[in-house]
Amino acid sequence: MMNMKEVRGSRTWRDELASLVEDTGIRFSGESIGISEPTLDAKGSDFVSGEVASGELELESFKEQVTGFLKSWGEMLLDLGRGCKDIVQQSIVTEDSFIVQKLSKPVAKISDRLKFLNEFLPEDRDPVHAWPVIFFVVILALAGIPGVKISLLEEFGVRLVTYDLPGFGESDPHPSRNLSSSALDMLYLADAIQINGQFWVLGYSSGSMHVWAALRYIASRIAGAALFAPMLNPYDPSMTKEETRRTWEGWLPRRKLMYFLARRFPKLLNFFYQQSFLSGKHGRLDEWFPVSLSKKDEILVEEPVFEEFWHRDVEESIRQGNMKPFIEEAVLQVSSWGFNLADLQPQQKCQRKGLLPWLRSMYTQPECELAGFLGPIHIWQGMEDQVVPPSMSDYISRVLPGAIIHKRPNEGHYSYYCFCDECHRQIFSTLFGSPHGSLEMLEQISETTFEETIEASTQCHY
Repeated sequence: MMNMKEVRGSRTWRDELASLVEDTGIRFSGESIGISEPTLDAKGSDFVSGEVASGELELESFKEQVTGFLKSWGEMLLDLGRGCKDIVQQSIVTEDSFIVQKLSKPVAKISDRLKFLNEFLPEDRDPVHAWPVIFFVVILALAGIPGVKISLLEEFGVRLVTYDLPGFGESDPHPSRNLSSSALDMLYLADAIQINGQFWVLGYSSGSMHVWAALRYIASRIAGAALFAPMLNPYDPSMTKEETRRTWEGWLPRRKLMYFLARRFPKLLNFFYQQSFLSGKHGRLDEWFPVSLSKKDEILVEEPVFEEFWHRDVEESIRQGNMKPFIEEAVLQVSSWGFNLADLQPQQKCQRKGLLPWLRSMYTQPECELAGFLGPIHIWQGMEDQVVPPSMSDYISRVLPGAIIHKRPNEGHYSYYCFCDECHRQIFSTLFGSPHGSLEMLEQISETTFEETIEASTQCHY
């Protein structure tokens, strides 16, 4: 039998197990243990154990958890996007893919047609990519200005956009069109070429009624209006007797007859149009249209540059050989427009009709809103104009006192608007102030050779 001394001197199994593990120097005392991260010593080579101190572990806040989750989620989305981009580049946007084969020719064709834009760029870039850069810093105008110089448009930062009325030029006919649909056409055109903001509209002679329609039906998209010798409805009942007399007295009997037919028997206009500009013959402007000209207009229409423009303009307008759009335009001119020019005058309109608005006005201010067109309206009128007499501008000044009338002494219907460099500069200075085109762009353009003048892509209305 082993004695008690031998038993006490023998090692237990716990002692045997502990002898196999190196002593760490840590003793558990029943309290919580705080372990700091190891740090480098002064030499930067050996690790020094951090001080073990008691304390509570810091818990991560909810905000930090959400932030970390969003960061992780964003990194995953970024990686997903890069993966999708690689897939598209490797499988879809390749020379052998179906989409590229179908779209390459149309895109190349569009790029070819827009090459003229390279003349306005600081460097030769693909017009398909450069178009938005040019377009978003310019002004949209819906009319042509015969003889306007490209250099002048660039100097004032203006891009002049023209379009054909339905049935004119290459534009499809619109048999049920009216002035409201005409304004919507402008809006659709602006949206199609990605104009998100406002734009200017410009109208000449009888084409001005489409500008008035834009101010009435899409006023929120119009920045301002410029009208030249604006033609009104000669049967407008809001004109005074004196204004009506001064309007009609200077017109030739044949022109008065055509207005009467357009108002009462529009189908009979076919005969007159076939005998005049739709006959295929051109001649002088006043020989084919029932208009009389001022002295300065007489001189201008004799100029070869105007004669060439006039012939090309007529040929483009009658391209389709269809008289119906011309008759529709004449009928629109002498019919009720669906609104009065006085409606465009800025004014406060309050809801006072009905019992409820009346009762509410007894103890509260009525709900009012500013109606009409709030932008600038500029009108240029030749005082010797015998096509659109100055009496029409006088009527506009009476019903729209906010409109700015620029009366031009000794000027006719065409002399101030067509092929007059100094006139065009005065017009742009009045509308837009000092030239604000890109100086860098202008320097590039001054070194480039291009044609000095461009003609309108649409007709002038006479």
